[in-house]
Amino acid sequence: MGAYGLHVRYEGDDDPEKCTARKLARFDLAELHRATRSTPPGIVLNPFADRVLSPEDGVGAGARHDRLVALDCSWETAEREAFDLEGIHRALPFLVAANPVNYGTPFELNTVEAFAGALCILGQRDHAEEILSKFTWGHTFLELNEEPLRRYAECTDSAEILDVQDDYLDRE
Repeated sequence: MGAYGLHVRYEGDDDPEKCTARKLARFDLAELHRATRSTPPGIVLNPFADRVLSPEDGVGAGARHDRLVALDCSWETAEREAFDLEGIHRALPFLVAANPVNYGTPFELNTVEAFAGALCILGQRDHAEEILSKFTWGHTFLELNEEPLRRYAECTDSAEILDVQDDYLDRE
């Protein structure tokens, strides 16, 4: 596995057949946690966070956390639950979903896509490819987001990430 441990605060309120977090856990690529208190601190991928993830949050940049934490639950409970998780909260910049449920929709990533996007931004593309390889559509996520993921990974901080994101949002 890569430099980051993948942890999921798992609610279990979704369709088990479509749950990417459960599939990652079956392959020992992520660890599921049923309770907030048992979820270790890390870089919490929180779509409601005030700050966007950037390479400066990464382990190589001297960051405190070598874990990525995602919340796997319905969108209705996401905001309330996410703020209970310990760690530094970061939103992902503009990326487009490739999964069959939200294909082509910006910012509507499932758990494995969120992890993969974060890993690419943090310079761990091989780890991202490894986790996406378990899904028939996984490579499509990297193809759809090839340019933004490359550009985000070349940034140094969240301000630069936001400048790059603005390029994509202006095109929408």
